[in-house]
Amino acid sequence: MTKATTKGGGKEHSYKAINRLMLEHASQIADKLGADTILVISDLTDDWEFFKGFKGHHKVVLATRDEETYEEAVNVLDNVIKLPKVTLTRMGQVKMGVIMSLAENLVGSEEKIVCLSGLPKLKTLDSLVVLDIGREFELLTSEDVSTVSSGMQPEVFEGVLTLAVEIANEGREGKPVGTTFVIGDYERVVPLSRQMIINPFKGYPEEERNILDRRLRETIKEFAVLDGAFIIRDDGVIISAGRHLAAALDSEKMPMGLGSRHQAAAGITEATNALAIVVSESTGDVRIFKNGSIFMEIERAKVRP
Repeated sequence: MTKATTKGGGKEHSYKAINRLMLEHASQIADKLGADTILVISDLTDDWEFFKGFKGHHKVVLATRDEETYEEAVNVLDNVIKLPKVTLTRMGQVKMGVIMSLAENLVGSEEKIVCLSGLPKLKTLDSLVVLDIGREFELLTSEDVSTVSSGMQPEVFEGVLTLAVEIANEGREGKPVGTTFVIGDYERVVPLSRQMIINPFKGYPEEERNILDRRLRETIKEFAVLDGAFIIRDDGVIISAGRHLAAALDSEKMPMGLGSRHQAAAGITEATNALAIVVSESTGDVRIFKNGSIFMEIERAKVRP
């Protein structure tokens, strides 16, 4: 294996040496700030011996897109998250890692965490971010962070978010796609919406229309090009697609530049206990709505690493 190296101060350092240095500094910073968790986002971590000795008194959460890294990591670490295999900015990686850690209760809503990330092709952890989850305005705008996936199975939330990010990155047949997923509280959501097209999921057994069935992924991506929203039950069963959301929020409450799809998502989550995930057709950004507000925004990477 060819080692990626970087020069500094007249010395060459292997990516493993740099990663170990970053992890050691992350641990020191966590100690000084009273942070309990170190979140590492990496696809090419192969220094497992160091990880085994590094865990110490900090909780280490590894988030990775790579299947091989994931399979190896679960034998070394207690907390491993599988991220969607799409291109994200460094901050996008951090946001995905944080939101999935919250959904799986690996971190708490009032925690400080130290996050490490980098570009996969360089193998190097080159960015360190400290987040106070309960107070970080740019990342999280909901007052009650812990309610992001309340009432639904974490794997359902993660599955829908993964699909949304994949749609944002891939589009369909080379064209950008915008769509909305509404998850939970469907008994209140349905009366506040109406069917725009014939429901393509109507009449199928529940086990054949569950978001957790990976065989449905391409079908859902095909239907994402249709107007309207997907309505999904807490347990992942898709109730309908092509649904118009009638509970639009007053546009004055929305950030500038966001259109009717985002207003409808904000409105339905303000009127019900549902959560909505919106893919922007114009930018490819993914926004999560809860209680009528944007809970998190994950920007599409403009330049592929």
